[in-house]
Amino acid sequence: MSEVGAQIHAARERGSLVTLEGGEGVGKSTQIRHLLRNLRDTGIEAISTREPGGSPGAEILRKVLLSGGVARLGPAAEAILFAAARVDHIDKKIEPALAAGTFVVCDRFADSTRAYQGTRGQLDPRFLRALERVTLGDVRPSLTLILDLPAAEGLARTSARRGGGEAPDRFEREDLEFHENLRAAFLAIAAAEPMRCAVVNTARAEADVAHEIFDVILNRLIAPAQAKRERRG
Repeated sequence: MSEVGAQIHAARERGSLVTLEGGEGVGKSTQIRHLLRNLRDTGIEAISTREPGGSPGAEILRKVLLSGGVARLGPAAEAILFAAARVDHIDKKIEPALAAGTFVVCDRFADSTRAYQGTRGQLDPRFLRALERVTLGDVRPSLTLILDLPAAEGLARTSARRGGGEAPDRFEREDLEFHENLRAAFLAIAAAEPMRCAVVNTARAEADVAHEIFDVILNRLIAPAQAKRERRG
């Protein structure tokens, strides 16, 4: 284990939850691969997961939710189903990993419910906040990276990635206005919670984005952990 890895493990017993958020095509999956490699190269034990999904029960709900089959139930019911998947995911995968001192890097989390269901269904923010409190309990992200890209560019990336061989999911089928509003919703979350969130512009070279993301991790999580260790003497 590297010196940095040893420092962060010594400074904390519980792991950290880092979530990556953003609209379609912003590059979350790609950047998670880079981040995991950088963390592991530093000597920090890390795993990745995703939402909806991440645990056997949540993966079943993922198929239903992304197919669009629950849309007829209405936005409130849909948000509750996303929350049900999240509860299983937290209980079966996230919480055990955090308790073991592992870094958990999650592709989407509660902010996606705020942004997607809030944008699409015009749900009362108070309803979403109440649902979030019940669902998350004490499990909260230590850091959220909001990956930002103009909506049209993100959709173009998504379409190119599919290459005509895969049908778009129900959210990818939404119109450009929806995706522009979605981007605005994520940026509003970041503006409202600057201590937790960092916005990363992904309209740049992949390696440059990966470097910035790891710098944010170092400055916001690893350096404070080292300082805490030094205070303990």
